[in-house]
Amino acid sequence: MRAATIRQAAILIGGLGTRLGRLAAATPKPLLPCGDRPFLAWLLRELSRFGVEEAVLLTGHLGETVEAMLPSIAAGLPKPLRIVCSREMEPAGTGGALFHARDRLAERFLLCNGDSWLDCNLARLLADAAADAGGTIGRIVLRRLPDAARYGVVETDGDRVTRFRERGLPGRENAINAGICVFDRRVLDHVAPSCSLERDVMPALAAQGALRATAADGYFIDIGVPADLARAGGEVPRRIKQRRALFLDRDGVINIDRGWVGTRERFAFMPGALRAIRQAVDSGWHVFVVTNQSGIARGLYDEAQFAALCDWMVDEIRGAGGTIDDLRYCPFHPEAPSPAYRRASDWRKPAPGMLLDLLACWQLDPSRCIMIGDQPSDLAAAAAAGMPAHMFQGGDLAEFVAPLLTCGSKEELGPHALTRPAG
Repeated sequence: MRAATIRQAAILIGGLGTRLGRLAAATPKPLLPCGDRPFLAWLLRELSRFGVEEAVLLTGHLGETVEAMLPSIAAGLPKPLRIVCSREMEPAGTGGALFHARDRLAERFLLCNGDSWLDCNLARLLADAAADAGGTIGRIVLRRLPDAARYGVVETDGDRVTRFRERGLPGRENAINAGICVFDRRVLDHVAPSCSLERDVMPALAAQGALRATAADGYFIDIGVPADLARAGGEVPRRIKQRRALFLDRDGVINIDRGWVGTRERFAFMPGALRAIRQAVDSGWHVFVVTNQSGIARGLYDEAQFAALCDWMVDEIRGAGGTIDDLRYCPFHPEAPSPAYRRASDWRKPAPGMLLDLLACWQLDPSRCIMIGDQPSDLAAAAAAGMPAHMFQGGDLAEFVAPLLTCGSKEELGPHALTRPAG
């Protein structure tokens, strides 16, 4: 099976925004204010949770305005994200935008609309796409709406996309393309200098049996009309800023503690760990890892080896339908043999430095967070950071975590599960 993590997202932001009138006359839709930042900034923040490290902005209309705003957008993100632009000089359609960006696109990439957001567990899409057979070129996320008259609608047979229709019937429930897709570079064989993904490319892929779907049931917003743009300004920041967070120690919680685990050969997931993380993300929670790593200080493995192991671990988690939004580790120890690592650190638990850094970067309320650890130092760090904590002493982590996830997130913000369409 292919790796689940996809490092690159191409984002369509070149539309004219005609339905917004004067609101988008001088600013592209995705850069219009949504609360305290542009809508695009919220979208990039969410994509980074699932492993995106580079965003290719497919620009056109007002492309120079986009480029001028990028430094401030990048500076406000919780994780480093490389942002580049591919600008079409003449309107080329959504498929044409891909054609003109073809030299920048990775072997596999996410493709997203820049003016809509579906609040869901994207790792479910990544896991499905990683498991797809070689004949599948793309996989799209579908969202059912009670009235899809504003949108094109999609028909499926199981998870295979069979047909696209230009518009749904007023008052009728239908599945729409939610504006999030996974493609490999073979899609570029189907694009032209000027074409539409929705009308030309994806229907052709569906006719070949090369397009699959993952269905979602989560909060959806499209800022294409003034009323929805205004609604997004209140709803999107509230949903994201009020998201709960699960902080996990690594050794003894995510993986069996065999003492300074620094290689894949010595790593084994704790029973229920993959399921527990998936359940948390499905329920709308952030998931973070905070781990002391004195094995680095002791010279048992180096930081590059630890980073490689973490990359593999997180990809395994995404392949199982969960994600680790972000990770902090402390390689220092007061008695380290190497002078480079021999010091006390306020990041080493029981000090709260790692937790405080994540709280600040992701703008989290510690009272809406939970720490799970297997040592008193984990609980002490959480207490110092102002968040509740629970001691895990072995067993099935999913069974341990499940009751902790009923702290109101679904009631407040709605479900986030993604599933394949029913056959």
